[in-house]
Amino acid sequence: MTGETLAELIQLKKTGRELSDRQISWWIEGVTNGSIPDYQTTAMLMAIYFKGMSPRETAWLTHCISTSGDVIDLSSLKGIKCDKHSSGGVADTVSIPLIAIAASCGAVMPKMSGRGLGHTGGTIDKLEAIPGFNVNLTKAQFTEIVNRWGGAIMAQTSDVAPADKKLYALRDVTATIDSIPLIASSIMGKKLASGADVIVLDVKWGSGAFMSSTSEAIDLARTMVEIGEDNGKRTIAYVTDMNEPLGDAVGNALEILEAVQVLRGGGPPKLREVILTLCDEILIQSGLAQSPQEARAHALRAIADGSALRRLADIVSAQDGDPSFIDHPELLPQAAVERTVHARWSGFVSRIDARGIGEAAMHLGAGRQTKEDAIDLSVGLVLDIKTGDTVSAGQKIASIFARNDEDARVCEQEILASINVSPTAVPPWQTVVARITRKDGVVTYEHP
Repeated sequence: MTGETLAELIQLKKTGRELSDRQISWWIEGVTNGSIPDYQTTAMLMAIYFKGMSPRETAWLTHCISTSGDVIDLSSLKGIKCDKHSSGGVADTVSIPLIAIAASCGAVMPKMSGRGLGHTGGTIDKLEAIPGFNVNLTKAQFTEIVNRWGGAIMAQTSDVAPADKKLYALRDVTATIDSIPLIASSIMGKKLASGADVIVLDVKWGSGAFMSSTSEAIDLARTMVEIGEDNGKRTIAYVTDMNEPLGDAVGNALEILEAVQVLRGGGPPKLREVILTLCDEILIQSGLAQSPQEARAHALRAIADGSALRRLADIVSAQDGDPSFIDHPELLPQAAVERTVHARWSGFVSRIDARGIGEAAMHLGAGRQTKEDAIDLSVGLVLDIKTGDTVSAGQKIASIFARNDEDARVCEQEILASINVSPTAVPPWQTVVARITRKDGVVTYEHP
């Protein structure tokens, strides 16, 4: 681009002006090839944070991110390819059991996932707790496994959406993470580059999410649905609660065990509800069910007859992992110290701060504070209570799995500080808040 500098584009955005497609393309090309210095991109991100972007700008920024590297060609996969993405949270053990259930019902689930930065590990970190599990598949290996078993999960390669990696790293250190245009373009840029036909989004709201209110989460979901549909991808979003941890387990090996519990027909009710709701959508969009009721019956049957758990074992084996952990959990990484947490009060649980619980697990070593941090796959915590439960002083409310006694002691204090108890009963949080789709060019909202 000639005649303009990035400083001039920053000035335009600072004053609330729209950037053209050409200007955004030039900026992202410079971010990708390193010709634009980080300090200027940081200034642009800050201007976007405060002034926002129009729907057209956001859509084009997403396009530029998605085409900044390789765009995955999944045409060799049979059937309708479905992808699921969560905007992140605490004890969000959804992807692994979801893929096993959906694949066992006939859906096609090729998923590329990332590592976690923040409270706990990402899906890839969790899978690496399984002995031998290979997340670094070639494209040929990936497509072969998906064609045979209906699903696979591999680590996102550095060649997919490289602009997003650079932008996210700068957003992370400049407090510009929680911007709807930047979040939407980051998520959807990677999803568009991943090649799926259908994208099902799980957008979180609450203390453990990017979006602190339902209105913000709905706005983000709407933006991502518009982006996906404008790029020819059938896109559906659900807004779900992340005011308290979704599951009970927070920590990588612990969350793998919880995934197995779900596939055995158990697991925390809120976690099961989100998994089954997203699975309903995937089965309908894949043409495998005509209604949510039919889809739910199909999924529950796959759990009850063991086919979903067998499909997890098949995918683990295909990715060089040892499925023996399903019946022998001691094969997963084991923490050196286990500590029980007891309630100090009696009453009704009125709040479990998801962020506080997530940070407690991170301080144990279950998550990363920086990209360079090493994760301890064995550590974490398991809660025994949810908002709305009755609790008595002295009752066991959590278990801690730590590297040493001091880590466990500190974690206990953080858990207790994250839980509020009231003398009067409070209702539990609503798990699924809204479903957002676009039909005939109009975004629609359904509230369960």
